[in-house]
Amino acid sequence: MQKRKAIWMERLVCAVYFIGFFVMAVVMMVYQPHVDYLSEVPVSPPDEYFRMLIPQFICEHGTLPTGLEEEVRITGCGFSYGLYNVLPYIVQGYCMRFVNRFTDSQLALLYAGRAVNIVFGLLMAWVVYLLGKRIFADDRFRWLFCFAVMYLPMNLFVHTYINTDSCCMLSTAIILYALVCAYQDGFDYKNSIWLSVGIVLCALSYYNAYGYILSSIILFVGHFLRKQGRWSLDWKNMFRYGIFISVLVLLGAGWWFVRAYFVLDGDILGLKTKEQLALLYALEETSPLNTYQAKGISVWQMLRENQFFQCLYDSFIAAFGSLCIRGNRWTYLSYKLFFGAGILGGIAAWVFNPDLRKMSGRRIFFHLNMFLCAILPLVIMINYAYTMNYQHQGRYILPSLIPIMYYAVRGIELLANLRIKRLVLPRAVVNAGVAFALFIAVGSAVYMVFFSALPVYRELGMMVFRGK
Repeated sequence: MQKRKAIWMERLVCAVYFIGFFVMAVVMMVYQPHVDYLSEVPVSPPDEYFRMLIPQFICEHGTLPTGLEEEVRITGCGFSYGLYNVLPYIVQGYCMRFVNRFTDSQLALLYAGRAVNIVFGLLMAWVVYLLGKRIFADDRFRWLFCFAVMYLPMNLFVHTYINTDSCCMLSTAIILYALVCAYQDGFDYKNSIWLSVGIVLCALSYYNAYGYILSSIILFVGHFLRKQGRWSLDWKNMFRYGIFISVLVLLGAGWWFVRAYFVLDGDILGLKTKEQLALLYALEETSPLNTYQAKGISVWQMLRENQFFQCLYDSFIAAFGSLCIRGNRWTYLSYKLFFGAGILGGIAAWVFNPDLRKMSGRRIFFHLNMFLCAILPLVIMINYAYTMNYQHQGRYILPSLIPIMYYAVRGIELLANLRIKRLVLPRAVVNAGVAFALFIAVGSAVYMVFFSALPVYRELGMMVFRGK
């Protein structure tokens, strides 16, 4: 009876988890406006009009743009998103091309492109669910982790409009799931395929998440490191699975960089070409000659301007549209309480639980790499802001989300299970705390979609402009 009750409860929570995410994502997909570069309306998703140019080109021509075409160029900035990795745009473009067989409606094509990212979001939710089962034995904290990741308003938001962030977020979940499986069960061909798929999606979607690829390589080699009197490598198995993963990654992602090498005269990442185009066609305020670096302003001075980290935090939590649709003060304060409880729990457990400090070298090595995955997107984002005038938007550091939420929820779990002498929190108190944390995660998403963004979208109405 108890087992049957647990199964039904699992199914119920699982249904809420997936259906809730899907419903909110569809509402955002349908109602948020899509406006052209001439519009004064600031509530359309970030740069979606110019991102849309890439799948639209694929839809119309059936081929990939080189990024040099004038019709895909970003007005004012001079370059094109076609220079970057475009796997998500390829999927969106061919889905739009299929829809275009039945209708010429620009709204239908827009929804087709946006729907691809909702699918990426649902796939991410599934992988996060699998990951949660691997890293949390207590169902309360497992579900808290899943909801905290997928229902963070900004993570929900990036799965509702045309971009490459959505595929990137899926890739980070897959890579982490593969690594956790490998470190728990050992590397095999199944885990190697998971890791290969994650690396391919990451490599072809978003440079800000490339730290995960670096960490995968480090953790892969570290997994085969053995200490038997002296340190040695299990060369046989490392080469067996290493070659297998490398072949899959080269087949899946290598073609893009080979293409870029020939199309962009050796510029496989497209960054040099982007700068050259920006110098030729960008407006003065967006020119590479107008960056903090070019002006001789220090990184420290940049970070002190315009409440850099406060704006970064707020837009990491919830900032829809072009950063103009915000939550109320409780939205941001509640997440500070959430993260604060995680930090407090981690510190308290470290102080009062000596067993926690007795980690194996292998476990420490794994956590150091998770810290690398969490911190590198911030480092890359600061570099972009300094050298390319990127705005300090939280979506640029979203690849850090899963490690951040893991440590926050783990800290809350440690706080809930903390034993000081003979004192331990009653189960009812722990359940109430978990319920409050779940309310923060789910409530923030519901508030942002239905009470903050949707009224604005309804008042404005859906606007679709073909272009220039």
